[in-house]
Amino acid sequence: MYDELTKVDIEKMEEEIKYRRSVLAPKLGAELKRTREFGDLSENAEYKEAKREKRKNEGRIRYLEAMIRTANVIEIEDAGDSVALFDKVTIFNEKMNAEKTVQIVTTLRQNALLGFVSKESPLGSAVMGKRVGDRVLVTVNDTMSYYVKILKVEKGEDNTELPISSY
Repeated sequence: MYDELTKVDIEKMEEEIKYRRSVLAPKLGAELKRTREFGDLSENAEYKEAKREKRKNEGRIRYLEAMIRTANVIEIEDAGDSVALFDKVTIFNEKMNAEKTVQIVTTLRQNALLGFVSKESPLGSAVMGKRVGDRVLVTVNDTMSYYVKILKVEKGEDNTELPISSY
């Protein structure tokens, strides 16, 4: 499956790749060389940690490159008064008897703890295209679902300050 990402998502990933290659990789390489000089590598915890950090950086670069390569770049469309990408949506969760405001974002920038919900998540996909006053069933899995009522929709735009998720 291809991730639907915006041009800003792609730019942010390219910036991170550039930083990881030009700044972080040389630092991690120098640290690996420094810790290798500590002696017996089989019992050298600092060397093992430096090696792990270097592999982690290389893995993140590969991950970002694959995301860019396979991304389906989408345009942000005005959906009128319907919920669309980057809109802030105030909902009332009937099961929790609680009101909450979330912003609908791309998968790459989701952070549910901060109120940034992926458009492909159960909640995000359920409210996309809906309007104020709609009662929507959110299906989490075969045994878990709940209803939310859309109380308010504030039109949003792609926020370049919103960071991409780490893995």
